[in-house]
Amino acid sequence: MTVIGFHNSHEQVHPSDLLRAVQHAEQVGFTAAMCSDHLEPWNERQGHSGFAWSWLGAAMATTGLPFGAVNAPGQRYHPVIIAQAIATLGSMFLGRFWVALGSGEAMNEHVTGHVWPNKDLRDARLRECVDVIRALLAGEEVSHEGLVTVDRARIWTLPEQQPALIAPAVSARTAARHAEWADGLVTINQPHDVLREVIAAYRDAGGKGTLTIQVHVSYDPDPDRALALAHDQWRSNVFPPPLCWDLDTTRAFDQASTHVRPEDMHDSVRISSDLGQHAAWIAEYVDLGFDQVYLHHVPKDQLPFLDAFGEHVLPQLDVTVPAPAVAIDPPGPAEPLRPRQQPQPAVLP
Repeated sequence: MTVIGFHNSHEQVHPSDLLRAVQHAEQVGFTAAMCSDHLEPWNERQGHSGFAWSWLGAAMATTGLPFGAVNAPGQRYHPVIIAQAIATLGSMFLGRFWVALGSGEAMNEHVTGHVWPNKDLRDARLRECVDVIRALLAGEEVSHEGLVTVDRARIWTLPEQQPALIAPAVSARTAARHAEWADGLVTINQPHDVLREVIAAYRDAGGKGTLTIQVHVSYDPDPDRALALAHDQWRSNVFPPPLCWDLDTTRAFDQASTHVRPEDMHDSVRISSDLGQHAAWIAEYVDLGFDQVYLHHVPKDQLPFLDAFGEHVLPQLDVTVPAPAVAIDPPGPAEPLRPRQQPQPAVLP
């Protein structure tokens, strides 16, 4: 049995419309939801960037779905603030919230004015953030000096159980690197041989917990329109790392995608007017070992997609509700946190 969830793209849809969409997703049979956390859309045609953490409170209060969010602590967000946000949602909605903690993209993080670090440094910074967040969610007072700085932080409102901290990974290298701290893995649709490598790298490195995949899809009864909509909305998202990490503005993504052809979209998006084909594609991901499949409909109009998949696709799959989204006990080992050095009093001559 597999969890089939609905991905909410804040880059593409007004938050009010997205709230109505996720409520409708629950009504038609989706059993979970997740969302992005962007400051910028990937291209100007998407045109939105609702604040995920405000929206999550509204969405979780008006549905019974479990939710996940993808977040990048360390630059735009201080890890103490993210720990507080996780703890609050985890306290209000027990077992219904998880967060995937990644190293981020320049397009969202450059606004702080700090240098955009290389991937190895971003991964090291992420690991410090994860350890800070875990310690805070355990009720500890944390001080730390490193790639992030924390001074005597404590979270006072804590959930009964720590929400799951999930590792997002596109490559096998990243999956293996994050296996030791993660409560599960989330990735995106790629060729099956690449997905097998990512899963194997995570498990071989000791990675535990659920395997989750976000699948980009485009559906319309007219096959030409399904392709055209995918090309319009998602042609800025066909670039592999490191380009997709390092382009730093919406304008840059639009310029980079100028020569992407409609037929190029099939490598990144599952495009079809055949609902049976969509069901078969989802079943393939289940066969690869994924416990949870989140569908991201890349055209902006979500309700017709939800109705069609709720009526014709979900009944073809063995859909279930997810287990509580809590940290593995015990959670992944923490790196020793370096205490923050307190300033010394000035010595007068």
